Amino acid sequence: MMALDPDPNSSDFWHGKGCSLCEAEQFADAVAAFDQAIALDSTYCSAWNNRGNALCGLKRYAEALASYDKAVALRPDYHQAWFNRGLLLAEMMAYGNALESYERAITIHPDPRYLHAREDIWLKQKLVSA
Repeated sequence: MMALDPDPNSSDFWHGKGCSLCEAEQFADAVAAFDQAIALDSTYCSAWNNRGNALCGLKRYAEALASYDKAVALRPDYHQAWFNRGLLLAEMMAYGNALESYERAITIHPDPRYLHAREDIWLKQKLVSA
């Protein structure tokens, strides 16, 4: 669990609060906290990424995708956001786009989870085309 910045006027405070709320699966409140962090710092990549995670928890997929897109636009080397974007696109059965996101994440940081997710997409694509 993240330590909360004690200053409620800090974007870190709201980001930490949002992360804690996400862990407690209080996704609507988490989105509100991430929105507050972003209002204080619109370039806060982690807040955009985690906002996407919270929106996924609410099944608000289009908004989640927009949040991930914003995170990677702000920081193109943000492999976690690329991976989360890929997970969402795979959930939406947009396998080609998911694969592109996984490839970006792997190029930046070859995490075994990313490699496994990419292999899973290859299998799903084969099943869909069979």
